[in-house]
Amino acid sequence: MEQLLQHLQQQNLLFWLWFAPLLLVSWFLPTLLALFFNRKHLKLIALANIPAGLSVIAWGGCMVWAVTGKIWQKSSSAPTESR
Repeated sequence: MEQLLQHLQQQNLLFWLWFAPLLLVSWFLPTLLALFFNRKHLKLIALANIPAGLSVIAWGGCMVWAVTGKIWQKSSSAPTESR
């Protein structure tokens, strides 16, 4: 861990100009996907996504929650055939 911190401290500005936006996009990817798939729960997903970035399991849960919104709504509201 100490070597990683030393390595990050020695990086130049160009490294940080591409690394910081990449980190933010990957951290908030569930929120970005929720914009397209699950707008109904967008605020809740965004709030849950802030601390979830620290845990791979919680971040994965936010990803699933973000992309399954319209899929579940479509399957639950589909008319069923009655015979």
